[in-house]
Amino acid sequence: MVVGAFPIAKLLYLGVRQLSKPVANRIKAGARRSDFFRNYICLPPAKLYHWIEMRTKMRIVGFRDATIKPLNEDAASELGAELLGEALIFLVGGGCMVLEYSRQSANSRRKEEELNETITNLQTQLAELSLTTETLDAQLRQVNRQLVSIPVPNKK
Repeated sequence: MVVGAFPIAKLLYLGVRQLSKPVANRIKAGARRSDFFRNYICLPPAKLYHWIEMRTKMRIVGFRDATIKPLNEDAASELGAELLGEALIFLVGGGCMVLEYSRQSANSRRKEEELNETITNLQTQLAELSLTTETLDAQLRQVNRQLVSIPVPNKK
């Protein structure tokens, strides 16, 4: 019984994804502490996300021209940090998926090249065998012609 290769790449991808969650939590904690990170990295996407979410909810409910109250800074920084952490986890997962896809496509490409090489070798061998068969057939015809041309002595 042949055991397949252990999918070490998949295990590594899973490990990277699992490590991305604590890293994302540390980044979120750092974003909450740093004024620069909070003001320029966390707040703009959080405010945009809140505005889009509230606008969509208001339109679904039927309030088209309602004004949207902006988030306070604490809630916006918290939302921004959450969005940043989720985006990081999503990017790591997407990166793992892209790497796995490229690995699988490289494996299938390698297998296809090996198959094409095997087919080419078989075709070459078939051509050589066909040539050998034709050569032997020609030699057999020549031997038969020589046998026919030899006179047979009469027995009396």
